[in-house]
Amino acid sequence: MMIDLRSDTVTKPTLQMQEAMWAAPVGDDVFGDDPSVKALEEKAARMFGMEKALFCASGTMTNQLAIRVHTVPGSDVVCHKDSHIYLYEGGGIMLNALASVRLLNGDRGRLKASEIEKAITEEDDIHTTFTRMVSLENTMNKGGGSYYDFQEIQKIKDICAQKGIPLHLDGARLFNALVETGESPLQYGQVFDSISICLSKGLGCPIGSLLLGTQHTIAKARRFRKVMGGGWRQAGYLAAAGIYALDHHIDRLKDDHRRAQEIAGLFRVQPEVREIFPVDTNIVIIRLQPHIDEKTYVRQLARKGILAVAFGENLVRFVTHLDFTDNHLDLLAQKL
Repeated sequence: MMIDLRSDTVTKPTLQMQEAMWAAPVGDDVFGDDPSVKALEEKAARMFGMEKALFCASGTMTNQLAIRVHTVPGSDVVCHKDSHIYLYEGGGIMLNALASVRLLNGDRGRLKASEIEKAITEEDDIHTTFTRMVSLENTMNKGGGSYYDFQEIQKIKDICAQKGIPLHLDGARLFNALVETGESPLQYGQVFDSISICLSKGLGCPIGSLLLGTQHTIAKARRFRKVMGGGWRQAGYLAAAGIYALDHHIDRLKDDHRRAQEIAGLFRVQPEVREIFPVDTNIVIIRLQPHIDEKTYVRQLARKGILAVAFGENLVRFVTHLDFTDNHLDLLAQKL
């Protein structure tokens, strides 16, 4: 039995999710007549108290659409230096939006309002780019699944509102944060101008992400989605999986978090492990002893039937998910 902890994107649809998919009424989403896509978009928008939502193929697409809508050529996006939109989206900020970045440091990927306020540049300075968007990531992938204090987010929103700058959330794993903090999607919908949520990570769908925002934002994003080749046809089969996941797969994220804590405990006694990042949600990052190469270590794990990813110098990442059970956890302990 392989133990796949590379990412929470590796899950397969449950039997119940498959049944919901094949029972879904469908149409042509490019023509705007797929009832299941409409139902998913309306459900997500209601959940967050936002006007509209747009169903897309990936979180990279939803993030890039938000950037394309909120920025103009020659402007910049304020974000953390380890943020997904900067590190892992193929240079899309520059390629798609012709915009630049203003990169900040922060505690495990989390930015403070005071840092953002200092980084924002005004349009009247002809020597620099000018800030047209601030982007936060919650939970933070490179921060080991860390999540924000909502009061800090509110402070950041106040600054953005004062400056007239849109605030975007890369919420690929937002529900992992929400089940830990007890905050509601409605609270997030009140402070962010646009939100990207991923259905194919912790929620266990085979594909798909949603961009949420105002009617104007989503109308522009729909046009840019078409330009990017993101218009799709009978997407309702996939949208039905999203509806099922939002109804049934949110509360169970706590199981993933518990198992991540137990994985951390297993590695804590391993002699090759020098440090373990704090485990807040479903991501475990270990730092190996200085003489151990992370890629070699990942290959050694794979030979034992344990799949993980090298995550930087001496760093290895493990992510729990819907298809990683307590039986897998017991087996992992034996293999280690």
